[in-house]
Amino acid sequence: MHQLFLEIIIAPSFEAEAFEVLAKKKNLRLLELDFSQKDQSMSQKEVVSVLGGLLVQEQDIIVEDSADWQVVTKVQPTAAQLATLAFAWKAVKHTKSNAIVIANDQRTLGIGAGQPNRIDSTKIAIQHAGDAIDETAVLASDAFFPMDDCVEYAAQHGIKAIVQPGGSIRDQDSIDMADKYGITMVTTGIRHFRH
Repeated sequence: MHQLFLEIIIAPSFEAEAFEVLAKKKNLRLLELDFSQKDQSMSQKEVVSVLGGLLVQEQDIIVEDSADWQVVTKVQPTAAQLATLAFAWKAVKHTKSNAIVIANDQRTLGIGAGQPNRIDSTKIAIQHAGDAIDETAVLASDAFFPMDDCVEYAAQHGIKAIVQPGGSIRDQDSIDMADKYGITMVTTGIRHFRH
């Protein structure tokens, strides 16, 4: 981690030795946060200011199990792909709406978010990931694909696995596109759409 450009690391705790090394890195913030809290009754409201008012929304503290995901394509995910998809799914949950995250088994490679449509977010995420996209790279989308263009664009740039909630009236178009390119796609049945 010391070799990467990092501005913040949030973890449940830091071993003294690791803290000592990381604390020496200039402008790196280290935060300890208890991630074990899974009591959904603890949900609080999130408030975002907008011109002339406030947007109030429930915190997204849904606890998910990848065992509940459904493989919707002909190609089945490997155990390694499922683990990477789970990581990418957690990352996309905390990204602003119309979010796309490209990740591999070690880190987030690219993020596209806050765009008026999903294809623009996909292009931005893939552009940011660049040459880091390899055989282990996956794509996570916080909401369903209303069109199959994101799947095709991802395929053309080396993505082999996708996780998304599903639920579009045009889901089959995206599934067919994934099958055309030999991509595995899993649906979660849960939408994360952070404003």
